[in-house]
Amino acid sequence: MIVCVAITACALAPVTTGASAARPPVSLVASPSRIALVGRGRETIRVENTGAEPVVVDVARAGFALDLRGRPRVVPRVAAPWLHVRPVRLAIAPGRAASLTVVSAPAPRAEPGDHGALVLLTTERRRGPALAVRMRIGVVVVLRVPGRVVRRLVPLGVRVRRTGRARVLELLLANRGNVTETIDRRCVAVALVRRGHVLATLAPSVRDLLPRTRGSVELRYRGSVRGRLGAVPRLTCPRRPPRTFVVRL
Repeated sequence: MIVCVAITACALAPVTTGASAARPPVSLVASPSRIALVGRGRETIRVENTGAEPVVVDVARAGFALDLRGRPRVVPRVAAPWLHVRPVRLAIAPGRAASLTVVSAPAPRAEPGDHGALVLLTTERRRGPALAVRMRIGVVVVLRVPGRVVRRLVPLGVRVRRTGRARVLELLLANRGNVTETIDRRCVAVALVRRGHVLATLAPSVRDLLPRTRGSVELRYRGSVRGRLGAVPRLTCPRRPPRTFVVRL
């Protein structure tokens, strides 16, 4: 699940009392925060105004990407232009909700596999004597085009970063398949080896790796072994022959 939120405030809000004091003037909640569509399909997103003021929300499509460490960012190009969202504007009173519909209609020659997009919900800027607020949230849409699924994770290297007494191994992976891979302990592990003996097996922090991208996965080691040894990534999604990288703890 990936949710992009940007909130900007141009001044301090005035002091209020009563029930409105507990609620910000502008606040949106969208559910679900992530939807998946296969081929031709549709889903509904519910948008609730949990703020104290009425809002007008502009709805738009955008692309998204993950940086090397898995942090999401909005990109202007939409990878799936055959994604449609209606309506393109919502007016929601405080405490009320509205719905919008996401429809996928892949082109006949659309490439099989996963295509990511964002549905961006942006409130109109509210201006007043003491406050100007704008909020944007993004709902991730994963569009899978039916066809041949290719799963291919490739380890590219391992380096060590010191954090206090701990050592953090950073495993660089390339997803050369056409579907999003969830990197977790069921999929990836790294064995620390010296003279043929396994000293420790490390599990990664969880993250997604989009098709045809590279990403870094962190594995924390708190043991006492130091010096030069081998780091052997073990991949099971899909399974690949082991490859040893030399590191120094």
